[in-house]
Parts: sequence; structure tokens; C-alpha cells
Amino acid sequence: MRLSRYFLPVLKESPRDAQIVSHRYMLQAGMIKQASAGIYSWLPLGFKVLRRIEQIVHEEQAKAGHIAIQMPTIQSADLWRESGRYDAYGDELLRITDRHDHQMLFTPTAEELVTDIFRSHVASYKSLPLTLYQIQWKFRDERRPRFGVMRGREFYMKDGYNFDLTKEDALHAYNRHLVSYLRTYERMGLQAIPMRADSGPIGGDDTHEFLVLADTGESEVFYDSAVTDLTFGDREIDYDNVEQCAGVMQEFTELYARTDETHDEALFNDVPEDRRRVARGIEVGQIFYFGTKYSDAMGATVQGPDGKPTPVHMGSHGIGVSRLLGAIIEASHDDKGIIWPEGVTPFHAGIVNLKQGDDMADAACQSLYDALTAAGLEPLYDDRDERAGAKFATMDLIGLPWRITVGPRGLKNGVVELTSRRTGESEELTPEAAVAKIVDIYKAHGLGNG
Repeated sequence: MRLSRYFLPVLKESPRDAQIVSHRYMLQAGMIKQASAGIYSWLPLGFKVLRRIEQIVHEEQAKAGHIAIQMPTIQSADLWRESGRYDAYGDELLRITDRHDHQMLFTPTAEELVTDIFRSHVASYKSLPLTLYQIQWKFRDERRPRFGVMRGREFYMKDGYNFDLTKEDALHAYNRHLVSYLRTYERMGLQAIPMRADSGPIGGDDTHEFLVLADTGESEVFYDSAVTDLTFGDREIDYDNVEQCAGVMQEFTELYARTDETHDEALFNDVPEDRRRVARGIEVGQIFYFGTKYSDAMGATVQGPDGKPTPVHMGSHGIGVSRLLGAIIEASHDDKGIIWPEGVTPFHAGIVNLKQGDDMADAACQSLYDALTAAGLEPLYDDRDERAGAKFATMDLIGLPWRITVGPRGLKNGVVELTSRRTGESEELTPEAAVAKIVDIYKAHGLGNG
């Protein structure tokens, strides 16, 4: 993509109404535009990152054996009356009456709807285990939407639902989701710590939230600092192996890590004093096991091995796809702008032409662009007739991990400048070597075809 042909409405001044870094940079970098309180239009740059995150989520869900569906954003209130949540959910539930006086609602979560799908089509335990999920827009009528996409009213979310014959099977599904989420977040360059949490209106006794540590987090968290040393890495996992998944669950949850709702001061005091930490965290996902809460209420049963109707055990599992953009920025930025991890960057490298219109510089930039594209990567070529300082400022603001700077002086010596956005370090390389280095970097992330 050439920047002269791209829609990137960068703001020259910092938005005054933005209270946290991610909101400010997303507005300033032309990623989103507020449509109304807590509701945003996603502009091209923000939409590309949203799609990158969504793709990672889909890939990791597929590896775990989960099956994608798509459910509507508008549900019938009758289903929620069956479960007992229509009146109990509270004012965050946006209730709607259509022209036929049917009571409807805008989906904040879909336990009832997916349970209705299950009970309509699954009759035997032989069809279990089953996990269905979607990535869909949701709506919660927040009293005070704030912090941009971090606490909006409309949000894009992955919500998954497992159906199992027994509690033991459902707890394996719980562990399986924890493993898949650890892999998902690490691919995005994030450390998301699973913490014992409160179930809220979803219900159930077993639940963990995944939190990214950040000063602007909405939750106070208490944890053993040793949890920040844990990484899943590139280890192989067999999602059907109950012991292996349970082992990962044990490894990542045995150390103390809780949100303020479930904090236990006595247990926290058992943590060595030099490892006790109190901080703030951004919730980017949550997993639940709630047993037969919905299947009992809505008659979701299967014929068991003994031939008798058996209510299925269920859980739900969410990842805040749109919220993740804000969390990544909060965790990865400096005073110049965003610093995207390679796994989610909207463009894999920026090409800056220091002398637009110079035949040698123009040809070198086009050659770099073609080579990166041929390697299966997406470069952004700043071909605008602008000052070098303005071009560098734009690249720093939008946060592409790598920048290739091309100018007549360097080309006379056969080199271009390759700069890391994260470290600020630059090196002079031949154009071919610069391309090869970028291709190798993204190959390590499973990206491109180099």
C-alpha cells in the first residue's frame, strides 16, 4: 500500500478528551472515530489490526478443536426468560421492542442462544464433546463508557461454549481453553496472566480472568511476581491429552494471582514478601465452568450411555478482540506512539522515501516494496511529498515494527537504513539484506512465505 493512496486521517494534535494512552493514540493514528458515546467506527488502520487479532484467535481455536459459527446480534427475550437472566441481568442489557411488540435484546453474551442451538440438534452423548464459538459484535449499555475501546458499549468479542457429558469432561474443556488462550496472547506479544476471578452475571464457581498488567487497568490485582516469569513458548500440546492440559493449568494457576473481587489477604500473606505485588490489570479474556445452570433451565439434555436424559455440563470462554487493541497499546508504546508486536502489526514494515521524485530513490523503494510483497508481507510505502521529519513522525505514531529509510546518499554507497521501532537501533544494509532480515524476523512468527 502506498501512503499517498491510503486513508490514514492522522491528527496533528493529541485529542483532549482521551484519558489513557491507547485511546489517545488510536484517535491520533486515525484508527477509530467515535460515532457516539462508547461506539466507534473502525478506520482502515484499526480495522487491519482488528482482523490480525481475529485471525490469530480463529487459528488457535481451530488447533484446540473448536468449531466456528455465527449467531445474530439481536436475540429474543423469551430465551433469556427461560434462563432467568432477562430480569436479573441489570441495566447493561439493552432491551428492544420491535414493531410487532416482541421483546428483543442486543446480545451482550450468548449462552441462551447457543444452548437453544444445541438442544435443537444434539440428542446423544455420542456427539460430545462439542465446543462452538463465534467472533461477533456485542453490546453492553455501560453507564459511563470511557477509555476508548477499553470500556466501550459496542465491542467485538470471541465467545465460545463447551458442551460435555460430565463435570470431568467440562473441566478438561476449561483447561483446554486456558491453554489455547495462553498461546493466543503470546502470539500477540502479550503476557496475559490467568487470575482467579468473580463469575458475575454469567454464573458458575470456576472462573479465571486473563489480565495484562498496566497502570491504566480497571482492576486491582494481587499476585506473586513469579507468575511473570511463566511463558508457554513454542511447546507442543495435545489438546485431547487430559493430563497434559491439566498440567499447564496447574503450572499457570498454582501461584497466587487474583483480582480484587476474590483477593484473600491470608493466602496472599503466605507469598514471600519480596514477591508480593499489587498492581492494576486490563482484562482481555475470561473462562467459566458453570455446570448445568443453563442446560437445567432450558432442557438441554442428551441421551446418556444408560439411555436416560442427562443435562449437559457447560462452560463459556471469551476473548475481547477489540479490547485487545487497547491492551496491546497500553503495554507497548512510548512517547512517540504505538509499538506494534510483529504478530499483530497492520503493516509489516514501513518504507520511507527521503527524496520522492528522485529516480534512484523511487526505483529502490519500489524494488523493496515488490520484494517484501513477493515474500508474503505487507509493506506501507510512504511516497508522500513531505519532509523527512513528518514521515518519521507518522511511522513512529502508527508503530510499524520495522522501517526502511531510503535516500540518494545511502544508495550511492549501496545501502538503506533498517530501524527497529522497539529499540530505535538502526543499521545500514544492502536493500537485499534488509529485505532478507525482515523476512527472517516474520518467518519466526509464522508469517509471510519466506
